[in-house]
Amino acid sequence: MASKSLFLPNRPLKVVILGSSGAVGSELIKILSERDFPISELVLLSSERSEGTIINWKEKEIVTKKATEHEFFDADLVFASAGGSISKKWLPTIQEQNAILIDNSSAFRLENNVPLVVPEVNADDAFNHDGIIANPNCTTILLTLALAPLNKISPIKRLIVSTYQSVSGAGQRAMEELKFLTEKFLKGDPQKSEVLPHSLAFNLFLHNSNMLSNKYCEEEMKMVNETRKILNIPNLKISATCVRVPILRAHSESVNIEFENVIEPKDALEQLKNSNGIEILEDYEKNRFPMPSDVMGKDNIAVGRLRTDISNPNGLELWLCGDQIRKGAALNAVQIAELLIPRK
Repeated sequence: MASKSLFLPNRPLKVVILGSSGAVGSELIKILSERDFPISELVLLSSERSEGTIINWKEKEIVTKKATEHEFFDADLVFASAGGSISKKWLPTIQEQNAILIDNSSAFRLENNVPLVVPEVNADDAFNHDGIIANPNCTTILLTLALAPLNKISPIKRLIVSTYQSVSGAGQRAMEELKFLTEKFLKGDPQKSEVLPHSLAFNLFLHNSNMLSNKYCEEEMKMVNETRKILNIPNLKISATCVRVPILRAHSESVNIEFENVIEPKDALEQLKNSNGIEILEDYEKNRFPMPSDVMGKDNIAVGRLRTDISNPNGLELWLCGDQIRKGAALNAVQIAELLIPRK
């Protein structure tokens, strides 16, 4: 096996998408086309259930295939969005090809030798990879986009975050189920959820990831641990509560931040206005702030309702919304890959 390069080859690439038929995989295909990513061959791998699906790609059709060792032959770049067990299964094959893996699962995120990257926040970390770069959890990506600029004004001491997470985080089947069960609710028919533990039709519930011994769920601890790693603040105090809500594909977050020093909301607002990946949406006179519908299908997150915490002079509160499938997953992965394209 040849020595691993930190950069992608300076030519059109053979790109493999593992999990191409899911919500994130489908968005990856769309974004790679929109951003004219340099591709010589695109290989779309899917589960047996979705094998044979025809995908339109730049005026031609590509048929999704079941993953085999042959499909990774001579690959330059692999985007994996099929779950941690699948990423681990195919990692040795990907490494044999000296391809770079950008992984959207939680399998490698907290490993010391695997960078966890949000390009607007910690792009330099991407160049410390050994063939694997982890794409953070969706809620963490959106959160750190807003936190990193503010941390430059004054160090962050503590965070309290509540998330309002769309059903897209549970995948394409969950999105279809929400539509179906909403129709049944409106007709007065009985509802039975098969993808999620409870119906989300006109309902919400605390995140259904596994409960841990500290009585936080896995999703909440992902936010805690990944935020610390991305911001490089290992001892940052964070408490998170994650909630699943009946929204199709955009997450929202209520964020309470305690800083070492007092920060005026107008200074925080100006800092965020001048930061990449963020747009400000707030009108106090009209009580108009970011909504999921403002960000669906968009690259930027929307931030608003910045205010001083009335219980803590060193505290700020803000509200944000971001497209979970796009910036919360697929777009961030493609932006990581773009960092690795050699520049003149």
